Amino acid sequence: MFVTKKALPRRTLLRGIGASMALPLLDAMVPSMTATAATVVNPSKLRRLGFIYMPMGCDISRWRLSGDNLDQLSPTLSPLAPVKEHVSVVSGLELRNAYPGTHATSNAAFLSAATAKRTESTDYYLGTTADQIAAQSIGQETQLPSLELAMDLLSIVGQCDNGYACVYQNNLSWSSPTTPLPAEAHPRLVFESLFGEGGSTEQRRAALQRRASLLDSVAEDLAQLNRQLGASDRSRVQDYLDSVREVERRIQKADATAQENPLPDLDRPVGVPADYGDHAKLMFDLQLLAWQGDVTRVITFQLARETSNRTYPQIGVPEAHHPLTHHGNNPEKVAKVAKINQYHVSLFAYYLERLKATPEGDGSLLDHCLLLYGSGMGNPNVHDHQNLPILVAGGAAGQMQGGRHIRYEHPEPLANLHLTLLNKVGVPVESFADSTGHVDELFAPLSI
Repeated sequence: MFVTKKALPRRTLLRGIGASMALPLLDAMVPSMTATAATVVNPSKLRRLGFIYMPMGCDISRWRLSGDNLDQLSPTLSPLAPVKEHVSVVSGLELRNAYPGTHATSNAAFLSAATAKRTESTDYYLGTTADQIAAQSIGQETQLPSLELAMDLLSIVGQCDNGYACVYQNNLSWSSPTTPLPAEAHPRLVFESLFGEGGSTEQRRAALQRRASLLDSVAEDLAQLNRQLGASDRSRVQDYLDSVREVERRIQKADATAQENPLPDLDRPVGVPADYGDHAKLMFDLQLLAWQGDVTRVITFQLARETSNRTYPQIGVPEAHHPLTHHGNNPEKVAKVAKINQYHVSLFAYYLERLKATPEGDGSLLDHCLLLYGSGMGNPNVHDHQNLPILVAGGAAGQMQGGRHIRYEHPEPLANLHLTLLNKVGVPVESFADSTGHVDELFAPLSI
């Protein structure tokens, strides 16, 4: 076999008219039998950190696990069965700085573990969030340091919740205590931000209309690249491009068939799939593509906004979510809240299964990432911030083994988990917000 010291750069882009596309990790990017080969394929260089926010807490009685493992999943967590070996549950965490207990502070404190300044004006103040601390470190080598996504475009200004500015509910990510980062909910605009040339929203829309497909615009570069690749790499690139084509098709279909949503969800933009589940899965697929192409390594995703009045008739819950959470312990309302919780978990499980099925290096995308799923609120009926519903998923490049249930008898800061995850993806911080230590149990060897 002929061995060359030359390798395709990891940041190789296919370029077309007004577009560029990153590629997944290929064998051709590894200079075989050289000293740098081990560095290029080392999974620790391919870690990603993601945060998925579930709004308004949960019915903890249907979430809670009884044992120290995931052998017997609770009703709410049952959709995780196909991927439970990649998931761990952490019980007993709290957000002390989220009190006095509001929807605004639940969302704001989830990634900052900080106290939000109570204000209805623009002098808001919070703290730099964990995702942005990661982005400042591991996000500087990628096209986008971080990617902020949501499912709602209801970006109200002014006062939203007991004297707190709406910015606290609109934004999960803050790059500084005074700089919230807006999230995008429109799949087409997300796609263009990942694979388009850039520019304003209007410019990106015009650019997409000028080309039938992103892949068509990079066809010449693609043909030249394929002549340089082996059979295995050509197959891998084709699989990746097929995924891109499928996402394009779904976005175009959503735009072509867009119609007014008959449900009381007025913040949905034109072109978004009418069904919430279809929309969420498309947003998860876009995240997968962003990671597969190494466009970004840090992602946040808000499954719904705090105080959302979204309804879920597709699962038998036609009532608005937020009023149901103030259930007054009415069994029927509590059961419907639990249905919504389970539905959200099922969408997260879909994402994990897609990541697991996507090969990368000697494993999968799921093996090379860390994901935190959860809420900044515990019991929504009383707006508390204890017993938070929290999951951690992924392989952390071989550092984490799932299937665990870690329980704390006394409340521990959620900041401890943030600190642990930051350290595990190579961000050398010694403390975070009100952290008091690490959640080492997530990464300790399993006892036999």
